[in-house]
Order: sequence, then structure tokens, then C-alpha cells
Amino acid sequence: MRSSRAVPHDRRHEERHHARHAPEGPAVWARAFSIAYDPFLWVGERAGVRALRKELLGKARGFTVEIGSGTGLNLPHYPDDVDELVLVEPDLPMRSRLEKRLSGTSRRARLVDAPAERLPFADRSVETVVSTFVLCTVDAPELALQEIVRVLRPDGQLLFLEHVRSESPRLASWQDRLAQPWRRFARGCRCNRRIAELMVTGGLTLHDVREGS
Repeated sequence: MRSSRAVPHDRRHEERHHARHAPEGPAVWARAFSIAYDPFLWVGERAGVRALRKELLGKARGFTVEIGSGTGLNLPHYPDDVDELVLVEPDLPMRSRLEKRLSGTSRRARLVDAPAERLPFADRSVETVVSTFVLCTVDAPELALQEIVRVLRPDGQLLFLEHVRSESPRLASWQDRLAQPWRRFARGCRCNRRIAELMVTGGLTLHDVREGS
């Protein structure tokens, strides 16, 4: 697991030329997964992921877009002074639970149905993009990262918390063995994806990277 902040490469002299989940499985499993999602993550949240979310999202600023917002586990952790918060979630069962959670809070946010690979925002218009356990799941991470770089302002930032391929050969080997069954269970999550490398290749500069098991 890796959490960090990334910023766009300097693009002043460059010619710039769904989403959270893989293609929908059976509708029954999609609904069941959205219901089981929060309870399934409960132990990890209590063990430290919730604290990581709080620390990471405390850095959000300005016009903030969260991709793959899921059921809204990040909602309590955003600063009150962000200019605008947009929650992007393409999966209908997840979005329904997100809308329900949002309605039970005082947080003001706008919900958008869109995949990470096609963000409905203007070029260089977003100050903060947030991605927590999303880039390990999208079908086309390169496209999603291109979109993130496109919408980020030159001084913008990507705040991310992601499953990544372990640097330990032993753990990476186990990730490879479990990749296919885990992907089927977790609706597309690739636990062995090399996300940091994809970010750098996609035009982001990494800062303050922290890894954990």
C-alpha cells in the first residue's frame, strides 16, 4: 500500500496532445459488493487506514475532485475550507450508498457519474485530485492518469492511497499468485499493479511517498 502526493510535470513547453471498477459483473454481485464494502474494510480502517485517509486528505485544497469515491469513506476527512468538492463515482450501487452517506452529513459536495478515464472537467481546472484505492482497479490506468494530468492545474496535486506491487520479492510473488482470484472477488482490483511507475510515466512527479504493508 502506498500513500503520497504527486504533482504534474512542468507542461508549459509540452504539446499536450469507468472507472473505479472493472466492467460490471453480475448485477447481484455488484449490489452485494457495495453492501459488504464498508464492513469488509472495517478491520483495515481501524488498524490505520482511517488515520492515513485523515492525514492525506487534510492536504486537499481549492477545487477538489475525488475519483472513484465508492461509498464515501473519505467524506469525514476533507478540510472544511476546500472551495468545492466533487465526488466522481461511475458504479451505480456504490454511488447510491455514497449519496445516502452524503445526505446524512453536513458536507457539501456534488456527485458526478463518470469514469476516471473520462473526467468531465476542463483542462487545468482542478487544484486537487484524490484517488484512494482506485488506480489499482481501473481497466485503463494510463488513460485515467492522462485525465488526471489533463485536469490538474500546473500547481495542482494528486493525493493518493493505493494498493501497489510490493518491493519485497516474496510478497510480490504472493501478489502474483493471488492476483486473479482477488481481482474477481474485489471487482477488478489488481493488487500487483506498478502504480508509482505508471504515475511517473504518465507525467506526474512524486513527493512524500510512504509505503506500508
